Amino acid sequence: MSDSYIVHRVIRRIAGWAVVSFFTEIHVIGSENVPKEGPIIVTATHHNMMLDPAILSCVFPHKRVLHYWAKASLFANPIMKTILTSAGNIPVDRKASDKRHLFRGTFRALAAGEAVALFPEGTSYTEPRIMQVKDGASWAALEYTKWAKENPDKVKNGADTVVIIPAAIVYTDKSKYRSQVIMEIGQPIKMDEFFQQFMSEQEGAPRAAVKRLTAAIEQELTQATINAPDWDTLYAARMARDLLWPEERSINLDDFVTVSQTLVDLFSTPDLVPNINAIKRHLLTYYSLLQSTHLTNAVLSSLPLPATLDPRQPVPLPSRLFTLSLLIRDTLALLIRLPFSIVPLMIHAPAYMMARIGARLAEDEEETQAQNKVVFGLLLLFTIYLAAFFFVWAFLRYTPIGAVVAVAFVFLFAIYHNKLINDNYERAKRLVAAWRVLVGVWAPRKWDLSLSAVAQYTVPHIPPENPWAHTSTSDSAPSDSSASHARPRSASASSSKRRRPPTRRVIRHVLRARVEASSALASLFAQLERAPESKRVCASAHLARVFGGGVDEPATPPQGWRAAREVMGFLRSRGAKVAALQDRVEGDWAALSSEGEGEGEGYDSEAFTSSDKGADLQWVPPTAH
Repeated sequence: MSDSYIVHRVIRRIAGWAVVSFFTEIHVIGSENVPKEGPIIVTATHHNMMLDPAILSCVFPHKRVLHYWAKASLFANPIMKTILTSAGNIPVDRKASDKRHLFRGTFRALAAGEAVALFPEGTSYTEPRIMQVKDGASWAALEYTKWAKENPDKVKNGADTVVIIPAAIVYTDKSKYRSQVIMEIGQPIKMDEFFQQFMSEQEGAPRAAVKRLTAAIEQELTQATINAPDWDTLYAARMARDLLWPEERSINLDDFVTVSQTLVDLFSTPDLVPNINAIKRHLLTYYSLLQSTHLTNAVLSSLPLPATLDPRQPVPLPSRLFTLSLLIRDTLALLIRLPFSIVPLMIHAPAYMMARIGARLAEDEEETQAQNKVVFGLLLLFTIYLAAFFFVWAFLRYTPIGAVVAVAFVFLFAIYHNKLINDNYERAKRLVAAWRVLVGVWAPRKWDLSLSAVAQYTVPHIPPENPWAHTSTSDSAPSDSSASHARPRSASASSSKRRRPPTRRVIRHVLRARVEASSALASLFAQLERAPESKRVCASAHLARVFGGGVDEPATPPQGWRAAREVMGFLRSRGAKVAALQDRVEGDWAALSSEGEGEGEGYDSEAFTSSDKGADLQWVPPTAH
């Protein structure tokens, strides 16, 4: 094996620039589980195409070089072999019937005490849960352990035992620019528990040992990721999370997966409350409208929408102007910085445009969008930076010192642009949204889309099924009787090509859905708080064990439960603003004017009480005063 891996280090550096330019933070949990030396096989989740190996290689603890499998045929050319070997790739002949021949390059790397990285799911996909974990990593680990014992003279001292290191990569929003990434490294899996069965001469014993090891890998990956029985449950849990933590990035990334899985489990509980179907529908309607308008609950929650902006109310002009002046002030504050940012933005604009084009080429493949954004944008960015280097160097008459100055200028310019984006991106997004909303709520009501026209935007889009991903049989998510009623893929096929509606024509519907979703979620928690102490909710088995619940072990997969009050306490302890759901939502005056039902105070909370035994929640107009 190469001692320097020059190509690998160059690629890792470029990949580092790419992921840092796209994501604001890559948070690593469990670094202590990775040994500094010795043979390891890293098994990582694979839900975001090329960005997964890029992130894994860039932030893997101790800067260990990770070796990835590549087709053996690529190594036939001597030049390609040198490049691929220097990049840390391992030749794998997938046509080989003999597993030792198949894993020959893997054995060589592990025998030298190196780290091999695999994606046992076999393909990158977008699904609400882990769908499959294949046996390749298990076969490689157990076959190497056997080979190392038979060939101690070919193994580096201390490299005779390999451990598997599970690594779960979770994205807060994997296709969104400036989102965050969490990489959690699970407990190392040693071969001792499986090797004796693998070496047994009993028929089928080796394969059974491999299957057990694969199940252990899948369990570790499942515990560190978010897994739901269906898309609607996952979307409802996401919307509830955004309502409970309305501020951007207000959840501690150490708790992000646990909080999200707790909410998924909550909405996976059959007959959680009498009106759970209606509550989920309100959450899904709001979620879908936000997706259709490219707005977020965090942005809407941060907007100043006091009743003084209501054009139908007899508000004194100074009060209305004062509210508007706050919005104008924030706009001017952003525009004042424009002279300092106009040049970087103009220079980088082609890269942003190319990134958007790249994303549009994969509209139906969420796992490909971020990759295309990064690749398309980065290729053009390198061209722009190269042109900038030669421009500055030419200005300095192509002198050696000029070349150094040009490199320093381009490097500092890139850093300045990144800092500029970090400081102003969210602020600019909020301001643009604020003016979009203001135009929408001040527009004539006749411009609003009718309820029948807006209906197409109230059902969340379900990504198309990946033909290479197959349903897993392990405990990737708690079972749910409602899962069988999940919408089929074809139900949203027509919505995949739907056009984005003009914000000014649907904003009142969005604000109305926001009020309804908040009220519905508030009613859910109110009912859970009034429930008896014996009330239980579904829980993933690992969370049930951690938080003092119970697990029905005989079930396959094991079914866990947690006390409803304990779940409520857990969410509150992690910062969930449950009490705030009961407060009047700022901007409800615009929501209430959607269909001209009246000009009262808001929604009647009785519409969301547990006494509503039907499947539907009805909006109750406020009484006149």
